[in-house]
Amino acid sequence: MAIDQTSKPALAVGCRWGGSQEDPMLLFPEGAMKVQGTGLAILELCDGQRTFPEIVEELHRRYLGSDEQRIREDAAKFLEQLHEKRIVDF
Repeated sequence: MAIDQTSKPALAVGCRWGGSQEDPMLLFPEGAMKVQGTGLAILELCDGQRTFPEIVEELHRRYLGSDEQRIREDAAKFLEQLHEKRIVDF
């Protein structure tokens, strides 16, 4: 399933944050995943309230000088991969 303009990404049921603030882990039924950098920034914005374009806009603000189209493509690919693993719903 491809993410679209109306998608409101959120962690899937059964997924939650763990670890520490300095070393966050994404816990899901099949395991855990260390999240850092841009992936962490994307997932922190996936609250089920923001639309995908709003997430891209916020990332573009955070990473001044970055290419908005590249952010959109990379974030979509990242979230779609997590969706296939049932970690993110949208």
